[in-house]
Amino acid sequence: MLAKVKSAGLFGMNGYIIDIEADISNGLPAFDIVGLADTAVKESRERVRAAIKNSGYDFPIKRITINMAPGDTKKEGSAYDLGIALGILIATGQVNIKPDFQPLYLGELSLDGSIRPISGVLPMLLSVSNTEQHVVLPSDNAPEAYHVKGMKIYAYNHLKELVTALSEGVPPCFYQPSAKSPIHSKKPLYDDYSDVKGQEGAKRALTIAAAGGHNLLMIGSPGAGKTMLARRLPSILPDLSYAEAIETTKIYSAAALLDTSEGLIHARPFRTPHHTISNVALVGGGKVPKPGEISLAHNGVLFLDELPEFRRDVLEVLRQPLEDGRITVSRAQGSVEFPAKFMLVGSMNPCPCGYRGDPTHNCNCTPYQISRYLDRLSGPLLDRFDIHLEVGPISFEKLTEGQGGETSREMKDKVDKARAMQLERYRKKGIYSNAQLNPKQIRVCCKLTDSQKSMMKDAFLAMSLSARAYDRILRVARTIADLEEEENIQDYHLAEAIQYRSLDRQYWNY
Repeated sequence: MLAKVKSAGLFGMNGYIIDIEADISNGLPAFDIVGLADTAVKESRERVRAAIKNSGYDFPIKRITINMAPGDTKKEGSAYDLGIALGILIATGQVNIKPDFQPLYLGELSLDGSIRPISGVLPMLLSVSNTEQHVVLPSDNAPEAYHVKGMKIYAYNHLKELVTALSEGVPPCFYQPSAKSPIHSKKPLYDDYSDVKGQEGAKRALTIAAAGGHNLLMIGSPGAGKTMLARRLPSILPDLSYAEAIETTKIYSAAALLDTSEGLIHARPFRTPHHTISNVALVGGGKVPKPGEISLAHNGVLFLDELPEFRRDVLEVLRQPLEDGRITVSRAQGSVEFPAKFMLVGSMNPCPCGYRGDPTHNCNCTPYQISRYLDRLSGPLLDRFDIHLEVGPISFEKLTEGQGGETSREMKDKVDKARAMQLERYRKKGIYSNAQLNPKQIRVCCKLTDSQKSMMKDAFLAMSLSARAYDRILRVARTIADLEEEENIQDYHLAEAIQYRSLDRQYWNY
């Protein structure tokens, strides 16, 4: 007997329908799975066999052939266990399904018949929601799937529970979140900027970066607080919108990093990869492409601590995603595009020993050592940092004073007001922050007076700025004006934006 059920697969961020066909025929006992199935899919034979038997149903001692169409697309993972098991049970007449109820079946089976959660549910369902309206899946995946509009969710914990409902003609359990559902969970708590003593200038620059979504590079001696400042950045970032939360959750679901107890990611990502990371792990890829760190930082922050310690070829792959906001990974099976709109925050020492320019320590590095250390960062990459910030050491008086200065709550209030102005200004332009302005939009939104043009000309010539650096200065100036709730860029806004590029000539000659 032949039975057909539907499931779904995932390639990169794109889901597609898979038809699972189960044929039971007489002959020597065998259990074959065809359709370019990988090892994990083929291992489902043993999981399905044990799950059916341990759930109280008969496993046929016949020739079983499972076909997964389309046959020219690679299938991977354990998400097809439930569909294969249902196909066998339908083909052997142990369960009858209403003709008008043909859902997608997603889920991994345990040996005792329990239905275990899987990864990639949200991107799968979002991709097929135009043609499919019903899905049967593990209860743990239901909060995630709930955010797919128009999709009816039927959540179960055990194979027997599902088969009983289908056999008795009882409508499967339709999932409805409770008021205490994980989809309403709160954002995590972050350390506060009130813990940071001194560094008012650095906190000002971080506020500007957060308000406009700008890339930031911090340079300073060891112990000055660069990492401490960067790790508190999430506490002042604007809240994720619902659309941004869906985008971020899709990526984490596809990467199998989504906590199944959370229906939706509510906090902006903050990724801090180690400097031993490879370029594939950073941008994404693999035999079956998976999102890399730059995509996991989408709508959030990618923090690279001790920037020159990263391999140069790893850092260079950041250049194109920083401009385009996406990364295309090409493999033999096809090309996959991952989103990658993130704030890049880097920290580094000014020399190998770290004490160049420090008023309390002597630098023992030779000019050659300093040049070799700084040359690990290319000019084009440095040009993509909007703000270059020197973080100096803290005095004893600042370190021991009672108050830590401005709190994260106060800084975030300023950021939220500036972002609200940007959302209103760009509501019809398809962008959300000043950092996303293209050259044409810069000419409209960052108009300069004659005196400001003269100021920019002097800076352009004196600092040997590139055209990219020129645009980035204007974007930063626009953000500073938004923080001051000014409609137009003022002279002092532009002057402050220019001084955030003043370290270029001090440390690099490009």
